Amino acid sequence: MIEIIPVETKKQRAEFIDFPHDLYKGDPNYVPELFMGQDDLLNPDKHPFYKHSSAQLFLAYEEHKIVGRIGAFWNVNHNEFNQVNEGQFGFFDSVNDQRVADALFDAAITWIKGKGGDTVVGPINQSTNETCGLLIEGFEMPPVAMMPYNYPYYTALIANFGFAKKVDLRAYDIPTAQASLRSVQLMERLEERLNRSGIRLRLINLKDFKNEAEKIKSVYNKAWDKNLGFVPMTDEEFAYVAKDLKMIVDPRFCIIAEKDNEIVGFAVGIPNINEILINIKRGRLLPTGIFKLLFGKKKIKSLRVMMLGVLEDYRKMGIEACLYGRIIKNAGLYGIERGECSWMLEHNYMMNHAIEQINGRLYKQYRLYEKAI
Repeated sequence: MIEIIPVETKKQRAEFIDFPHDLYKGDPNYVPELFMGQDDLLNPDKHPFYKHSSAQLFLAYEEHKIVGRIGAFWNVNHNEFNQVNEGQFGFFDSVNDQRVADALFDAAITWIKGKGGDTVVGPINQSTNETCGLLIEGFEMPPVAMMPYNYPYYTALIANFGFAKKVDLRAYDIPTAQASLRSVQLMERLEERLNRSGIRLRLINLKDFKNEAEKIKSVYNKAWDKNLGFVPMTDEEFAYVAKDLKMIVDPRFCIIAEKDNEIVGFAVGIPNINEILINIKRGRLLPTGIFKLLFGKKKIKSLRVMMLGVLEDYRKMGIEACLYGRIIKNAGLYGIERGECSWMLEHNYMMNHAIEQINGRLYKQYRLYEKAI
């Protein structure tokens, strides 16, 4: 018999976070999330998401053993911005048993209905500003930083419950050596043209990070406003994310486009710390994980371009190509062997084409599902 228990205590939250470590034990592509980060994300007393929205976590037990987990989310800001009554499910992990998956989905949907929801969408771990999507293609390699991973059988568990595809999210692999020459040459020609229009590219200034982040936030919330499922970050949410990113961001891979000292576009590439996290047992930094993280950063050979946004009035000018080109050029100079651009909406034809033009290869796909309830 499957028993579903709502997570209410700190101990239960720790068990919720730790369950995937046991489920994926022995899987060479599984990367454990840092416990501290996950605990903060799911703690209503710490994360700013809970100042405007709510969540309920559930654990599935069979014979006193945890066999699955799920989170149900009611994102008030998302619903108001998109004029919908959607709930989201996230943090879904389960043994390969349809009974367990069905019981978890039933619990999440019952909670979302209680909030007034008429649709459920996922997997979304809190919001689209966090990790989201179910891996459906590209199981051969570990995920890069802040991207999800799951067993192939999850697709059947979700589809069998009645979920249907909402949209696919794409990840492109770009080997630096294959992309650099063409993209750098293109970038240099485009930059000359942009310069004549008063648009300049520069590296982010970490010494003035607070002001830089404030300017980037404005562009971020405007540049993504037509993206499916997007919800603008509050000031506190953006500050929370910026604080975390500052610890791993490398200014050589964070490029800003400016006109008249105002940011009109930006790209953020982060070192793929999953190269290190994959070897940190159960996501614990203590006692030895902290040293692996500190000393391993210089050995990272890949990066993820996780954000790229240009204000609508400045699109189709070549700024996007220049941002990518600058990152690729710097990656080649500093020993980065490959990069991932993710995630891209499948119908974002302009950006997908731009990546393919610099030899980006579609190598992973993720899916968001939806179901009327």
